[in-house]
Amino acid sequence: MLRPVPYDLVIRNARLRSRKSLAEVAIAEGQIRRIARRVEGRPRRVINAKGNLVTESFVNPHLHLDKVYTLSMLDAGSLEAYHGGQMGAAMSAIELAARVKEAYDERWILPNVRRALRLAARYGNTHIRAFADVDLKAGLTGVRALLRAKREFAGLVDLQVVAFPQDGVVREPGAADLVAQAMELGADVVGGIPWIEYTETDERRHIDEMFDIARAFDADISMLVDDAGDPGLRTLEMFASKAIATGWEGRCLAHHARAMCLYPEPYFRKVAALLKRARMGVVSDPHTGPLHARVKELLAEEVLVALGQDDIADAYYPFGRNNMLEVGFLSAHQLWMTTLPELDRIYDMITVDAARAMNVERFGLRVGAPAHLVVHDVPTVYEALWNHRAPRAVVSHGRLAGG
Repeated sequence: MLRPVPYDLVIRNARLRSRKSLAEVAIAEGQIRRIARRVEGRPRRVINAKGNLVTESFVNPHLHLDKVYTLSMLDAGSLEAYHGGQMGAAMSAIELAARVKEAYDERWILPNVRRALRLAARYGNTHIRAFADVDLKAGLTGVRALLRAKREFAGLVDLQVVAFPQDGVVREPGAADLVAQAMELGADVVGGIPWIEYTETDERRHIDEMFDIARAFDADISMLVDDAGDPGLRTLEMFASKAIATGWEGRCLAHHARAMCLYPEPYFRKVAALLKRARMGVVSDPHTGPLHARVKELLAEEVLVALGQDDIADAYYPFGRNNMLEVGFLSAHQLWMTTLPELDRIYDMITVDAARAMNVERFGLRVGAPAHLVVHDVPTVYEALWNHRAPRAVVSHGRLAGG
């Protein structure tokens, strides 16, 4: 008879969201092997949760990781433009922020990235979809830095590197070729920002060219859409329609969609139906701009929604710690989701729903899933969001972070 695999780690006295009584979670060879009221055996290591909350780890589906901690390299112009009024100057903000790329160099980008990822590990943020600008100013410098960081942090923080043509592909001839080169280097996801183009024809061309690259590399797509205070923007609709037309349902993720809050109601309903048909999630970052997607209404329409950090101390947002509980806390205020059931939904949007949006395989607190977990120092989701402290313990790929 085969000998049972000895457990590497058992979390005892754990309060799980799915159970009324305390449970024990046994981990071996990177996976959750058993969840029961009592796990027999002598594991190599034990964590006593002391009746506190144990859940899946946190997931961040949107972070401009190549630009973290660059705020000091710019003046206040881009922040003022992006955060002003109804975001009518959002395009100007992007153009002002692009100045930081004139000095792009791995020698300063990589230390900033490492600093941000160490914070991610501390706060239990084990999976990140990380954007790197790819254009004639940045070249492939940011992509190379993020790919190096991906290798360095493998097994602790998983990165999905996005080749992101921040300044457009029609406005900036040659950017599409750089996106393809970034994919050849090992980037995971094709990016896009079609609303930045000047005409509807150019927006459609932007989307088409990014889909061509994604199909060539069999890759998922993340696009920043309708990220300004203009109710006439239609790139979210274009993106969802293209996903359906090309058979890329379930492989596309829309980010921001801030103009959605200005859409007429009948048009919003149509777009929500398209999103469901495309199996396309929406990532909202309500703390980084005065407008945001209609999160509560999207949830009511059963559209997948996740929350993202978006920025850390850069030209668009002056704060951020890669702490998704902090993002959830801020979002609860911005979205007015403050009842206990709504706070549970907020927690989903920074854990399991964010993992679904990123197509992270087998993510969850269940037997057979990879062990990506956090052990809190409080017993409820409400208190975890309220305090938004670092977890007592973080488990990534079955191993105790820092242990």
